[in-house]
Amino acid sequence: MLLAGVLAPGLPVVNLLDDLPSFRPDLAAYLLPGLTRGMPSGTLYLCVVDPGVGGERGALAVRCGPNWFVGPDNGLLVQIVRRCGDSALRLWRIDWRPKQSSESFHGRDLFLPIAIALTLGRLQLPCQSVPPKNILGYHDPLDCQRILYVDRYGNLMTGLGGDRRGNDGRIRAGGRMLCQARTFCDCPVGVPFWYHNAFGLIELAVNQGRADELLGLSVGDPIHWELGKVQDTPSVSA
Repeated sequence: MLLAGVLAPGLPVVNLLDDLPSFRPDLAAYLLPGLTRGMPSGTLYLCVVDPGVGGERGALAVRCGPNWFVGPDNGLLVQIVRRCGDSALRLWRIDWRPKQSSESFHGRDLFLPIAIALTLGRLQLPCQSVPPKNILGYHDPLDCQRILYVDRYGNLMTGLGGDRRGNDGRIRAGGRMLCQARTFCDCPVGVPFWYHNAFGLIELAVNQGRADELLGLSVGDPIHWELGKVQDTPSVSA
């Protein structure tokens, strides 16, 4: 963040999230579309979850309509690519490398300079246009039935897109069957439930409690979506 201010003085910089799932670009990919909700058109997103830093994975620049995304070709940007309409999508693999770079800090030494160049209206050369099907993870599903993220209150974000699912469903997680509720105050204290969160994802929570502790779940753990009648108000025995 500080270096961006040095390289591009006056450029507005917003830190959307700095604790994406460690070492799991395949999970973090499902969080990125939600993080862009409500952001101004014409935003550039610098996205780095890069356990393969210094290895053979490539560097990508993605244009989706007026927005740009920069990050490693390790599956992190694939859900952004898949949700972008074909007519609005352009994708490049950036072969440019800085003259001096660390082997293990490419967020600063590789991806940030690419992002800064794009804010100035240019692609770092050499680069090559690539079809979406050639990036890692392109055939991954649009939904992921796993825990993606645990917030400070113990709420569990899942990879299930709420926009593609209504309220007529239950989630089996941590040995329990969770029903849907609109929000926390619709459930008795201590009851686990699922709801549509602000990122457009389905999230597991407990009214005035920690879902991670009650359900015994953490990042990467599986959950299961089931169609079925939902109770009007989840109860303690749900």
